[in-house]
Amino acid sequence: MNRVVFLRSSLMKKLALSVAVMAVGFWMVASASAQAPKGKPGERGFEFGGAPPIDRPPLPRDDKEKQALAALEEMSKGRWYLNVTTREGRVLWQLAESLGAKRVVEVGTSSGYSTIWLAMGARAAGGRVFTHEIDPKAIKMARENFKKAGVEDVITIIEGDAHETVKQHKEPIDLIFLDADKKGYVDYLQKLLPLVRPGGLILGHDMHAPMPDPRYIEAITTNPNLVTSFIMMESYGISMTMKKR
Repeated sequence: MNRVVFLRSSLMKKLALSVAVMAVGFWMVASASAQAPKGKPGERGFEFGGAPPIDRPPLPRDDKEKQALAALEEMSKGRWYLNVTTREGRVLWQLAESLGAKRVVEVGTSSGYSTIWLAMGARAAGGRVFTHEIDPKAIKMARENFKKAGVEDVITIIEGDAHETVKQHKEPIDLIFLDADKKGYVDYLQKLLPLVRPGGLILGHDMHAPMPDPRYIEAITTNPNLVTSFIMMESYGISMTMKKR
């Protein structure tokens, strides 16, 4: 009798264990089906956990933003050289607007793609973007793109060698975006940092190895008056440095 009870108890334990293992297996399969990303990061339509596509374009709040976003979309599909990714551009917009940036300084205009993103944030705050570029062809291209985007009224292009032209700035700066010669970042930082207001940001593009200048990394991570984070490192990478208050 005791042997029968023992066998029955043992059988019940094995059955319970099997059911538990099966339940865990079903849960893992269901979780994988529900949460597995669809597509590859960086691709339009990439989803996670059934969430909306992370590349879904922002909706314009007015006709001005509609025009700017349409121009950016056209640039991303056309022959224009894009100096930042679309995701990085949205971050530039968010940072400029959330800072309430009245004065944004960009070093390296290129086609003007990043400048337009910055301009949307600055315009919302009643501010202006001052962008430096040395290449006449790039300047001509950027002017055309600014006009298409309808942001030429909030952008000032400063032509010439930025190592010299940045000396023109005398007023407080809310946001700096460096995207020019990487070896020149330290010089730009030294010349512009005194003008950055407390709480202002200095953004450095192309922080992914082997692009960044080690001297710049050293400068923004060892200064006790600065705090630096590195973002968007799955792409070109951006250093985000805040000047402490």
